Amino acid sequence: MNILSLDTCFDACSVAAGRGLRSLTPGISFAFEGMQRGHSERLMPMIEMVMAEAGLKFKLLDRIAVTFGPGTFTGTRICVSAARALALATGAQFVAISSLKLMAMSPRISAAPTRRVAIATDARRDEVYIEVFDRHSLQSVAAPQCLAITDAVKALGTAPIVVAGSGAEALAAAARREGIEATAILPDLLPDALDLLFPACEMPVTDSLRPLYLRPPDAKPPAPSPFLGAGA
Repeated sequence: MNILSLDTCFDACSVAAGRGLRSLTPGISFAFEGMQRGHSERLMPMIEMVMAEAGLKFKLLDRIAVTFGPGTFTGTRICVSAARALALATGAQFVAISSLKLMAMSPRISAAPTRRVAIATDARRDEVYIEVFDRHSLQSVAAPQCLAITDAVKALGTAPIVVAGSGAEALAAAARREGIEATAILPDLLPDALDLLFPACEMPVTDSLRPLYLRPPDAKPPAPSPFLGAGA
């Protein structure tokens, strides 16, 4: 199976290409660049690079695996728009996953005795994007939400839990003040398209792809000018 995976939801741009992933001799290439802006300028050159390095032609893609949010408004839109355009051009099918679940799939999160793991990323305004998972099955037990830190504590439950991501320390500290045994790890954790490449072979395809915006964009268009349309 030939797959291209991509993510631009947070402060990184990552892509990975896999040729013959179910064969004995797969070809794999990947790229990861940390960035707060500039995703739209870097995404296509990175895609072209990994496709070439993997020896994979666009017309031979079977699936495009993509994160659909949550994340920054611009980053999420770029990721979904690029995947739609590539699918239209190649005829490949979509495989979609939340950016927070992709983070939960990271091999950097080592085994631990807690039954659940939470991914919490800083959404500013004393809020976090949060999703809680069963540690062993990685099934979501609390859907992605954007919550104030005080409200996000309630989503953790009462059992001991590990929290990863840029919002982990603030959330874990708030949880401990409520008597919950919460441990913060990996404040630099970000989604990585490479972690999605092989799982995408087994994930169900989706017919549609919509961005998951958990709150409106920070930037708002200016109000219409009262002079537009006025008579001379």
